[in-house]
Amino acid sequence: MPTVSLDNEIYNYLPLLGNDEKQTIISVIKSFLKLKEEPKAPQRLTIEQYNKELEAAEARMDAGEFTLIEDAIQQAESW
Repeated sequence: MPTVSLDNEIYNYLPLLGNDEKQTIISVIKSFLKLKEEPKAPQRLTIEQYNKELEAAEARMDAGEFTLIEDAIQQAESW
């Protein structure tokens, strides 16, 4: 069905609906539009971004900000 026909059909049905029904339709339309705005897949990192993340992680490790595997296992067992 062509878009013009769909638009006309929607337009013709709107006067038949009450305010609550129209509000529901508006909510559905907004949720569809919001889904379109959300990214579909994570963006890939550039090599520069990847290297920055590695450097930041290495700096945290050098500063002693890490968890030993034994501690991580104990924490996971308490979940």
